[in-house]
Amino acid sequence: MATNENLPPNVIKQLAKELKNLDDSPPEGIKVVVNDDDFSTIYADIDGPAGTPYENGVFRMKLLLSHDFPHLPPKGYFLTKIFHPNIATNGEICVNTLKKDWNPSLGLRHVLLVVRCLLIEPFPESALNEQAGKMLLENYEEYARHARLYTGIHAKPKPKFKTGAISESTTALNVDQTNTSVLNSEVKNAAPGAAMPFQPPLGQSAATVRVNSLEQAATATTDTLVNGSTAATVVPAAPIPQKKETGAARVQADKKKIDARKKSLKRL
Repeated sequence: MATNENLPPNVIKQLAKELKNLDDSPPEGIKVVVNDDDFSTIYADIDGPAGTPYENGVFRMKLLLSHDFPHLPPKGYFLTKIFHPNIATNGEICVNTLKKDWNPSLGLRHVLLVVRCLLIEPFPESALNEQAGKMLLENYEEYARHARLYTGIHAKPKPKFKTGAISESTTALNVDQTNTSVLNSEVKNAAPGAAMPFQPPLGQSAATVRVNSLEQAATATTDTLVNGSTAATVVPAAPIPQKKETGAARVQADKKKIDARKKSLKRL
C-alpha cells in the first residue's frame, strides 16, 4: 500500500479505495491519473464538454490534499491553460465546493464532477479571471471565441496513430532510399575498375531493363564485328517475307493478265 508522511494512514486507506473505484468506473469525460507513491496529489484529464467552447479539448488538472484532508477541502488547479471566468491565470480553481460548501463526506468523484460542470456553466459573478467574466456577461460570442482559441492551442489531445498504417507512397520512398543507400555503400567499397551492381532505372521493371540491355549488347557486338580489329564477315540477316505485300503483288499480276486477255478479245 502506498504511504505518505503528509497524510494519515486511515486517509490513505480511504483514498486508495476511492481511487480504485474511480479507475474501475470512471466518471464520464474524466480520467484519473494515480501516483501510487503519493496520494497527496491527484491528477485528472477532463474532456471538454460537447456544446461548449471547450469541446474537443483535454484539460489536465490536479487536486492537492493537505494533512488535514478531508476536514479541509483540497486545492484545485488547471495545469492546461484555459480561458474561463472561474479559473485564474495561474490555474487556480474557484468553486464553492472547494471552499465554503465543502463537506468532509464529499469524495473525489464529486469534486471532479463539479469541476467538469464548471466548464458547462461558469459563474462570472465570482470570477478569478476578470477579463473572461466581464466578456461572458457582455459579449458571449467574443468570450466563446477566446475560449475556443485557448482550447485549440493549449488543450489539443495527442494524436493516435494506427499501428502498421503506412501508405504505399511512404513504403516506396523508403524502398528507394534503401536501394540508394545500398548502392552508395557498394560504390564506396568497390575496387577501382570493378563492375558495379546493376540497378534498374526508376519507373522500369527489371525485365524491361534486361530486354533493353540484351538489345544494346547485340548492337554493340555487331558494331565490334564490323568496325573492330577482329577480322570477321558479318552476314546480314535475310529479310522476313511479308505475306501482305506478296499477296498484293499476286493480285496485281493477275489483274494485268485479265486486262491483257480483255484487249485480245476486243481485237478479235
